[in-house]
Formats: sequence, C-alpha cells, structure tokens
Amino acid sequence: MNYELLFAFVGATVLLSLSPGPDNMYVLMQSITNGKKHGLATVAGLMTGCLVHTTLLAFGVSAIIKESKQLFFIIKLLGALYLIYLAFQVYRSDSKVNLSNEVVLKKSHAELFRQGFIMNVLNPKVTIFFLAFFPGFLFSESINTVLQFYVLGFIFIGVSSVVFSAIAILSGMISARITKNANVGIILKWVQIIVFVAIAVYLFLSDK
Repeated sequence: MNYELLFAFVGATVLLSLSPGPDNMYVLMQSITNGKKHGLATVAGLMTGCLVHTTLLAFGVSAIIKESKQLFFIIKLLGALYLIYLAFQVYRSDSKVNLSNEVVLKKSHAELFRQGFIMNVLNPKVTIFFLAFFPGFLFSESINTVLQFYVLGFIFIGVSSVVFSAIAILSGMISARITKNANVGIILKWVQIIVFVAIAVYLFLSDK
C-alpha cells in the first residue's frame, strides 16, 4: 500500500476544499446569514451527495479498468485535460470573492441538508471531477479497485467535511478577512490553479 500517495491525496483535497468555489461559498453564506448550524446542515447535505458520486465512480471506472487498460489511459488523459481546463477557467476568473447575501433565504436544517444533497448529486461536474481526480491516486496493487475508490471517497468526504465545517464555524472571521483583504482572493486563486495543474501533470505521468 502506497501511504505517500494517500497523504498526497489528503493534501490535495485540503487545498481544493479551501479554494473558493460554489460549494464552500454557499456554506459560508448560509453560515453568515442564518448561523453556524445552518452552515453545518448544508455541509452534511453536500458531503452525503459525494457518496453517490463515489459509488458511480467506483463501479463505473472499476469495470473499465478490468475491461481495458487503453480505455483507462484515455480516461486518465481526459481527466488531466479537464483539470487543465479548470485551471484555465480559474485563471480567467475574477480574483475577487463575491459574498452577496441577497440570494440566501432562511431555511430549516432539514431543508438545507436536502438542498445541499440535491445540489451535489445533480451536479455532473462533481462526477467529472471525481473521475479526473481519483484514478491517479489508486494506492494498492492488491486491494480491490472498488474498495480503493471508496477509501478515497471517504477520505475526500472526511477532509472536505472538516474544512467546510471550519468555514461554517469561523464564518464571521473568514468573511471579514476575505472582504477586507483583496490579496486573499488572489492568493487562493493561484493556489487553486497550481493544485489543478499539479494534479493534471501527476495523472498524465503516473501509471495505473
């Protein structure tokens, strides 16, 4: 078992979770507007949705790996290109972080959980991202591939839950930092670009 690969996966997941995106910005806005518990309910919904994507990835990609190494290479190559595309999209985007609370409505904890779950499950970009991100971190030659994808999925969910929950709990402080310091947005933007490109290069150069 390649523990260094698992540690690298954890590190990449932390950086990706911290990078400004629709999910963590939504968690932040719910927490600022409605309170920390509402933010945590949103986190729970989003992370539960990730289980669905993990299952689709585990059984779909595992079947492809068993059938054809060439097809798996194509998936890996497309995943690397997709990550480069994401890096380019981030590069083109505005480094300012928009925290407008005009679109945030008061909802119950159950409603926010359900909304976070549905938002995640119905977002095909999450499946595509998992498909691009996970295959390069398969960490064992002997452990079943399906099990490895689930291990990576639970690590991703656990790490992201900790980071997103910290965002919810520290929402007031985080919001003040982001809105008062313009450099924060620029730094986070370039961290996200570097992470996407680094993972893309790793995926392209690594063997199954």
